[in-house]
Amino acid sequence: MTTFSVRKFLAAVVVAACLPLVPHMASAAPAANLPDFTDLVDKVGPAVVNIRTTTRVSGGSARGGLPPGMDDGDMSEFFRRFFGIPLPQSPQSPGSPSPRGGDNGGGGSGGSPDSPDNSDPEQNSGVGSGFILSADGYVMTNAHVVDDADTIYVTLTDKREFKAKLIGVDDRTDVAVVKINAANLPTITIGDSNKVRVGEWVVAIGSPFGLENTVTAGIVSAKGRDTGDYLPFIQTDVAVNPGNSGGPLINMQGEVIGINSQIYSRTGGFMGISFAIPIDEAMRVADQLKNSGKVVRGRIAVAIGEVTKDVADSLGLPKAQGALVSSVEPGGPADKAGVQPGDIILKFNGHSVDTATDLPRMVGDTKPGTKTTLTIWRKGQTHELLVTIAEMQADKVAKADQKKPQAPKQRATNALGIAVSDIPADQQKALKLHNGVQIDAVDGPAVRVGLQKGDIILRVGDTDVTSAKQFDDLTSHLDSQKMAALLVRRGDNTQFVPIRPRAQK
Repeated sequence: MTTFSVRKFLAAVVVAACLPLVPHMASAAPAANLPDFTDLVDKVGPAVVNIRTTTRVSGGSARGGLPPGMDDGDMSEFFRRFFGIPLPQSPQSPGSPSPRGGDNGGGGSGGSPDSPDNSDPEQNSGVGSGFILSADGYVMTNAHVVDDADTIYVTLTDKREFKAKLIGVDDRTDVAVVKINAANLPTITIGDSNKVRVGEWVVAIGSPFGLENTVTAGIVSAKGRDTGDYLPFIQTDVAVNPGNSGGPLINMQGEVIGINSQIYSRTGGFMGISFAIPIDEAMRVADQLKNSGKVVRGRIAVAIGEVTKDVADSLGLPKAQGALVSSVEPGGPADKAGVQPGDIILKFNGHSVDTATDLPRMVGDTKPGTKTTLTIWRKGQTHELLVTIAEMQADKVAKADQKKPQAPKQRATNALGIAVSDIPADQQKALKLHNGVQIDAVDGPAVRVGLQKGDIILRVGDTDVTSAKQFDDLTSHLDSQKMAALLVRRGDNTQFVPIRPRAQK
């Protein structure tokens, strides 16, 4: 034991002797390489606000002011474990006094200001974040933050609370604008989301779990991330949690480049992936909401799908790009311009359509009544069509009455594993078809690619199908070493189906 203790002592002396040098050497590198966010937060923080919403309830069964998806037990355990304190008294809790000062716009906590007798008390329905666009009180946030709210409260960093007026909501982009009755407010600087670079440092400020003015930082993980929504998102690894929605994503120049909107999570909490709405798109929406309370978008009335690599290869396209037209609304702008199912839209008004999700954004941002050009790929050639943009309306799906298919004829299946028959003239007229054959039976290759009895084959590669006999002739000359593309209609939708023929015996 003595020897061990002496060695331990000598080691400690050696380490202590080196200590004056270690801190100096260790502190120099981080100071040079890691960003300091303090000045940035001081500059931007005052323009970030907390937003809470309430709904009016009967009977007073209101629940405390907790973020959606959290209950009292969850939050109490959270504060006990990580802060060592009880759950703070929430200003939204029914019957609790408001710790915030009054305002010149009205709106306190607890009962509704419009119901002095509290016969219809307010119940907290959500909590989120936002940021001030202009000194006269316009505030941007997410549409889902203010959804179904009877009353919206905006709280500034100086603890003043205002009752906000809803100016407009756009569910498609998840952007909303509210207005508070105030002047000379601190504002945020709008950046350029087109200049965002993957890997750059960014900061989020918001109210995760109702904890106001919380700052988190990270980097941009990806740009133009398609999640199936209307907009391409900015993906980051900044910690964003329930309550951060609507808050700003800020670059190192102190400019807002996005609105924190979504997280990818299997638990409801942060898992390293969060998404922000690009500020350029959000500002276009906000300007329309401020001017008219709604967003006007263009439409050309087509349903579209992705162009896969197999489809591109089989049709001779240099690469997989564009939007595949699966159906065209009769009498719509695209129909009048001559667009057909099976066309691939490569450009809109001269701008490349790289993926199918690019087209709705391009068309939507075009003013109704504008005449523009579509560049399409059809049967191995490009064509330009002039289309007049219409105003977007409620989704409309044209349906044709279909008669029951006739009993299948006995046919030997071909290299594609498909037996077909001619479509009667009256059925062609009802379906507004000029050509095509109907599938009666499938096996082998056709089964593997998902073709079904009742599907209609309109084209093989670049050749229109006009009869069952012609279809069999076409398939008999297919190369089993190359993919073939069938233009197939099922119901109201049309798409190319890549299929590899089996070797002929």
